[in-house]
Amino acid sequence: MKPRRVSVIGVGTTPYGLLEGQTLKSMAVAACVEAIRDAGIEKKQIQAFYLGNYISGMLMGQETLAPLIASSLGLNPEISSTKVEGACSSASIAFRQGYLMIASGLCNIVLVAGVEKMTTAPKEKVTASLSGSIDMETEGRTGLTFPGFWAMMAKRHMYEFGTTIEQIGMVTVKNHRNGSKNPRARFRNIITLDDVMNSRLVCDPLKIYDCCPNSDGASAAVLCSSSMAREFSEKAVEIIGSAQTTGYPTLFDMGQEIMLPATTMAANQAFKMAGVSRKDVDIVELHDCFSIAEIVDSEDLGFFKKGEGARAIEEGVTQLGGKLPINPSGGLMCKGHPVGATGLGQVYEVVKQLRGDHENQVKGAEIGVTHNAGGTGAVCTVHILRRK
Repeated sequence: MKPRRVSVIGVGTTPYGLLEGQTLKSMAVAACVEAIRDAGIEKKQIQAFYLGNYISGMLMGQETLAPLIASSLGLNPEISSTKVEGACSSASIAFRQGYLMIASGLCNIVLVAGVEKMTTAPKEKVTASLSGSIDMETEGRTGLTFPGFWAMMAKRHMYEFGTTIEQIGMVTVKNHRNGSKNPRARFRNIITLDDVMNSRLVCDPLKIYDCCPNSDGASAAVLCSSSMAREFSEKAVEIIGSAQTTGYPTLFDMGQEIMLPATTMAANQAFKMAGVSRKDVDIVELHDCFSIAEIVDSEDLGFFKKGEGARAIEEGVTQLGGKLPINPSGGLMCKGHPVGATGLGQVYEVVKQLRGDHENQVKGAEIGVTHNAGGTGAVCTVHILRRK
């Protein structure tokens, strides 16, 4: 049976940042209410709810989160409410599950969301919780953290391809410039390359400005069968590619330090499904958890040959106004990274671009890509969206 086509008819989000006084439930409810209103539907029309969240149990002591939020929203208690987890890919997996429910014909309208509350917990607890997506029986026992993982990726990329620390820092400068115009971003300050180079060392060669900030936040979307979308919205955006892959849980298993195979596999699947090429893409929101990650991800997604991603940033290819704008929202580097919400935050930004009403609008944008990598490349999700 041929899958049904699926569209995004509504999106909603909180700002990302230090959201004092806001709880997991209040943030998620706010984002969902905005998405429902944007979609022009009634709550009673929602037939399933999927929520992405990674560490609410570890940080906030709160589980069974999806039913709690569904109840707070006043959704029909007869529908399923499901929390999904895939580290940094959690919200993107929720998005994909909603897509699959509609594509299969089981539902017509599904609400998906992601939420995380990170800034009220002690830093040590946040670090330990985030590290829970590393294999704790092997590399976790060595004390490996994510700054360490990406520092090794950076060192090897520099060794193999001549990538410079200045080129890596240019990612941060670009994304801060983009984020300065995004009211949803945690940091809205423009910085220079000297600021990056002179910032505090975290894990050689990565400085503090090379690392994305923890944040609070929630994002949501309403998905609908494309055949029904026009009944609710004149601004529907179609999901033409959706993929989720399983990569290697450790660097040892991966056998190299210059790419994430899960990203390459997910990108190839999504582009094959969408029936479009990399050259057709107008905008990309990818997982720049560290500055080097944007370079590696852009290569793994197939936009640049391996080893040429750093040159692309230096030559302005990925800048606003460049041939392929990457992270015009400011990305995780500037917008912030509330882990369980980030994937749907990316969807929010791309939908705004394809509707033509983004603060950093890419002129004539018709096709956008979102990308999330979870853990040390253990899971990846890629989605391709197109303006209808």
